[in-house]
Order: sequence, then C-alpha cells, then structure tokens
Amino acid sequence: MDELTLLLILPLIGAVTITVLPSEQTKLIRNLALLASLAALLQSWNLLFTFDSSSALLQFSELTTWNTRLGTSYALGVDGISLPMILLATLLCFIAIMASSTITKHVKAYYFLILLLETAMLGVFMAQDWTLFYLFWELNLIPLFFLIDRWGGSRRHTAALNFVLYTMGGSVFMLLAILALFDSTPGHSFAMADMLASARTLPADTQLWLFLGFLIGFGVKMPIFPLHGWLSLAHVEAPAPVSILLSGVLLKMGSYGLIRASSMLPDAIIALQPVLATLALFSLIYGGLLAWRQSDLKSMIAYSSVSHMGIVLLGIASLNIVGLTGAVMQMVAHGLVAGAMFLLIGLLYERTHTRDINNYSSLVRVMPRFAFFTTLAFIGAVGMPGTAGFVAELHILIGGFDTWGWIMLIIGLGVLISSAYALRTVGRLFTGPVKAEMQSIQDLNRHEMFAATTLSMAIVAIGFFPAPLLDLIGASVNELSAVFAGRL
Repeated sequence: MDELTLLLILPLIGAVTITVLPSEQTKLIRNLALLASLAALLQSWNLLFTFDSSSALLQFSELTTWNTRLGTSYALGVDGISLPMILLATLLCFIAIMASSTITKHVKAYYFLILLLETAMLGVFMAQDWTLFYLFWELNLIPLFFLIDRWGGSRRHTAALNFVLYTMGGSVFMLLAILALFDSTPGHSFAMADMLASARTLPADTQLWLFLGFLIGFGVKMPIFPLHGWLSLAHVEAPAPVSILLSGVLLKMGSYGLIRASSMLPDAIIALQPVLATLALFSLIYGGLLAWRQSDLKSMIAYSSVSHMGIVLLGIASLNIVGLTGAVMQMVAHGLVAGAMFLLIGLLYERTHTRDINNYSSLVRVMPRFAFFTTLAFIGAVGMPGTAGFVAELHILIGGFDTWGWIMLIIGLGVLISSAYALRTVGRLFTGPVKAEMQSIQDLNRHEMFAATTLSMAIVAIGFFPAPLLDLIGASVNELSAVFAGRL
C-alpha cells in the first residue's frame, strides 16, 4: 500500500473498528482510538524521515483516475508546505484523544467522529485533485457538527449550526471558483497541476473574480475579519479536545488553501495585496483587543486566534520569500500554542467548572505544574524569543517591512496587546490570595503532563532550533515566491 494512502486510512480503520466494539467497553474503545492516532502520527514521521527537503516537487505521489470524462482522480502528494501541516494534524489529534478521558457519554460515537475528523483533515493536506480536496473539506463538517452539538456546552446547538452555516456558505463560493477553473482548463481536468497551469494564463480580471471566491471560502475557515462570526461561540461551546483541533488544525486548513489558491492565481493576489494587508492588520489588532476584553478563558484564546491568523495572512500578502516562510512557520507555531492553551484551560475547567478568569487566583500554589505549562503557553502566544512564534513573527516582520516599509510598526501594537492580555491572564490565575474553593484542585496527572510536555517541547524546540523546519519548507516556499517575483 502506498504511504499516503496508508496514512489516510489508519485513523479510518480505527474508526470503523470502533463501530463493531460493544458500547460498554469504553476503555477498549479509548485505547483503540489512541492506538489508531498514534499509528497515524508515526506514519507521518516516517514520511518526514524519507522526505527530500531539497526538492520543491510533489513527493509520495499517488494517482488513480476515477472518471476520465469528468477529469476526476484520486491524487495524493505532499510538498514542503503540506507536510508540516500533516505532522501538526497527527500530533494534535493524538493529544486531543489523550485529553478526552472525561468523555463519558456516547463514548463510541465520540471517538469514531474524532478519528473520522482526522482522516478528513489529512485528506485536505494531501489531496492533489480539487474534487478530492473539496470532498475532504466538506467531510470535516460532519464530525465537527456532531462533536459540538452532542458534547458541547449549554449553547452547543447554536454553535454547531453557526459553524456549519458559515463554513457551507463560504464553501459555495469556493465551489463556484473551482467549477469556473475547471471550465477554463484544457481537457477539463480537476487535477491541481492542470488547473494551476491553466489558471496562470487567465486574464487578470478573471483571476481576480476567481480568487475572491477562494478568499471567501478559505477566509471563513482561517478566519479573516469579518468572516469570523462562528469562531468564538464554537470554541467556547465545543469540548476542550475539539477546540484543540478547531484552533490547532482547522484554521490552518483555511490558510493552507489560500496559499494554494494564491499560487494558481498570482495576478489576482498581487492586485489584492493592499486589501489583504489591510485585512490582516485589522484582524491582528481587532482580535487582540477582543481577546483583551474577554473574561471567559476559552473565548479569549479564540479571539487571540483571529489575531494570530491575521499575522499569517500578512505573511502571505507580503508575497516574498521571507514573509511566506514566516506565514508557514506561524501556522505551525500557532497550532502548537493554541493546542497547548486549549488543552490546559480545558483541564482547568474540568476541575473547577468555571472559565471566568475572575474566579481564580494564586493557582501556582496548588497547581505548580499547571502554572508552569500555562505560563509557557502564553509566553509562546506572545512570541517571546526562544519560542516558535518569535521565529515566525520575525520572518513576517522582515518580509512585511521589505514590502510595505514602516507601516509594519503596527505589528508592534499587536504584540503589545497580546502581551497585555497574556500578562493579565497569568497575573489573575497565579497571583493573589488562594481562594478557599480552589485549595483542593488536583494538579496535572501523568497523562496530562505528557500531553502538555510534548506540545511545550515542540514550541521551545522550534524556537531554539528552527533550522530543521526552515529547511523542510524552504524549497517549496522558494518556488512559490518565485511565481510572484516574476510578476511584481
């Protein structure tokens, strides 16, 4: 069996196997889900060890024609941009399943849906045919809807419906753009390589309209202001493990898709470069200010994601090698940081049943391990030196300065706002007198320590040793930036 197909079906095999197990065997179901996600994680690392980072070409390619008349095929492949997303997705899925020990209702359905979601996310990052890409893109909605609707908070029904309506609404525009590109492609093929070659020859006005369709579709998932309306409610109401995947992986699907659309329609993104930069800077400030105003911890992290994804959009809009490198780095960094923060805040909520920051104080005395990892996660969110976010934001700052000059000082304001809500949160959680109701809270156990340590080590490792990740993405980003350099 080919390597990418094996990676794709490993979580699916686990999901199907879970369906035949007795519902009362909850421990066996959980262990099987852990095993399936671990197998996918190990297989993704196997890809990394055999990946040629010096080449920008697709690797591990697979192609099986489905319908020659429609031009559809089962086509998979990875490059230096998609492989880091696959590694991130498999890691966070494993962490999310580890953090799901408190799920006690409908356990079989829960783990089935989590593994199905992992399959869909991996499919998006591996697909090399737009019909296959769209199939996996829409497949993500089904497990996420039920995961939020069945295991979420008091407003879970509204949150699940909001998420689906926003995403499906955006997907309509993306589908129209894909169909229009199909019609303009000689031989009428949905293969990404064929569409890319055809799309780059289209007039600039045509490219612009097509890119707007992709921008709406992918912008909802990133999310870009003002398409972010679903984000806060979905994060607040979703169970913590699902929030890890929502923020850590699902948002990256939007930015990943936008990078792919940009490479197909370079004239369009060049024409929209000032607009995208404006939206990015506004999202950066707007998301930070909203995060600063929140007292609900999950809502604060959700709005901070709008700010961080604004930084990603800014890196993409810079259209130069340094900024694009920073964008991909920030996608990885934010995935790790957001995953760590939602993991830790979710564990805190399970112990205290409150997310209001005003209900806490001096947790460092009763939960020193929790305090250490949470502080490190917020340091990573601010982008302090020694963390993955610093390397990413520095690249984006340099790339943006090369394109827009001193306007990039606005990023400094965004960093200050991020520092403000991070310091406020750490101060409220870990200083002051110990409240009576918080004196008996249990600190992180062994399994929770393993999950938090894994994400924290990744954040710090990339911060101190960014070269392996930079080498991994370098060739693909160089090729992408060359497309824009030849037209600017």
